[in-house]
Amino acid sequence: MKKIITLLLTATLTMTALAGCSTSSNNADNTASSTSATTQETESTKTEQTQTEKALALIDTFATGDTDIAKELLAEDYIQHNLAYCTGRDAFISSVEYLASADEKTTVENIRAFEDGDKVFLQTVYNFAGAGEQVAFDIFRFDNKGKIAEHWDNLAAKAEPNPSGHTQIDGTMEKELVNAEETRKIVSAFVGDVLRGEHPEKLTSYFDGDTYIQHNTGIADGLSGLGAALEALGKQGIQMIYDQTYQVLADGNYGLAVSEGSFGGAHTSYYDLFRVENGKIAEHWDVMETIADKSTWQNQNGKF
Repeated sequence: MKKIITLLLTATLTMTALAGCSTSSNNADNTASSTSATTQETESTKTEQTQTEKALALIDTFATGDTDIAKELLAEDYIQHNLAYCTGRDAFISSVEYLASADEKTTVENIRAFEDGDKVFLQTVYNFAGAGEQVAFDIFRFDNKGKIAEHWDNLAAKAEPNPSGHTQIDGTMEKELVNAEETRKIVSAFVGDVLRGEHPEKLTSYFDGDTYIQHNTGIADGLSGLGAALEALGKQGIQMIYDQTYQVLADGNYGLAVSEGSFGGAHTSYYDLFRVENGKIAEHWDVMETIADKSTWQNQNGKF
């Protein structure tokens, strides 16, 4: 039986148009050569664009309404795991068109961006057509042609600061250029031992005493803050269970774990971002999302 864990630990393309006119054949030839060079330069610029830049450009289309950019960046067989949207490139473009037609403009504010192999993971604040600010984690997978081929995410309403005064998005911004595999190893072990409850007695070994910055909306800093939250949850009869972890992505000293479980009996998706310092968990951000009933899903790709 999975051990119940009551730890509420819970990521533009600029098109330059050059115009010229001439009246002689020589000038026409020069213009043609210049246009050709410009085209090659533009294509080169596109090729040099990083995966992170592409992912940021894609989410920015929600604000700009630029369907041409979305079409350029997405694979035709784009796989969508946000269960509120249909799958495929055309469905994504339709969403961009819908938001562009809304009376209130959508805003997109990226906070942190990371890259791990063929995946980019982002922490971002969205306000879709004035519906209210949401904090999100997005994961984008790229295919071997450099197109965005798959997407996972978790979203939650933006909340007031937690008992220690931290928000869901503030905190350390700098990324240390350390071995990402070491970060992945530490985060994976912590998620298994503590969150999934496989070795809960190891909890304190993952922290430097009481030094721990918490961005979960309901928990204060340190293991002392965590203990107080655990006690409060226990009194309310609320159980947080992590059953399975599907992805652990890492970039430098940051690691994002994607897990499935339940919170208070509701089927839940957990996205937990950890900052590691000197081999210890030093800071934590998260987004918890209740998984919608399957009868409401707009695609059958599953949440994970």
